[in-house]
Amino acid sequence: MKSTRSPPYLRLGGGASSIPTFNKEGTMRWIIMSLAAALVFSGCASGEPPADESAADTASASMVQAQEAYDPAAFDTITWETPEAALERGEVVYRFSCLRCHGERGLGDAGFVRGGDTLRPPSFREPTWRFAGDKQGIREQVFVGTLEGMPHWGLAGLGPKDIDAVATYILEGFGNE
Repeated sequence: MKSTRSPPYLRLGGGASSIPTFNKEGTMRWIIMSLAAALVFSGCASGEPPADESAADTASASMVQAQEAYDPAAFDTITWETPEAALERGEVVYRFSCLRCHGERGLGDAGFVRGGDTLRPPSFREPTWRFAGDKQGIREQVFVGTLEGMPHWGLAGLGPKDIDAVATYILEGFGNE
């Protein structure tokens, strides 16, 4: 014989209408148990690494890709009508691509926050900066980027001429040459 009992969260009202009514205690228990089961099963079934690990892996893979794509020979044929033209273009590129992290004067003090962390890029004005006077090194760094938050600009849309221009601007516009 089949049971005619209603689930604990649902009771059929009496009388001719037989309209179901919900039992608050039974409904709440059922909801909590369902949510708990869903959380347990969704956590176990994931199989994906934590977000921090996959983000780090992606950044590392992008950096390797940028290093493989970098070719210093791409800068060999770049010419500018005048040195001022390179500086002017470099300033435009710097303002568009670099300023939000490196700051107005290249001091690395813009306070840009990425992923909850404030980036602290180096100052271009320090004589001990590792790329002071090294245009080729700046070009490579801009193209390849870093794992600490600097974009891989060579993969993100800056061509060799723009990278050359911003390297010129960083060296000459900030007094490091």
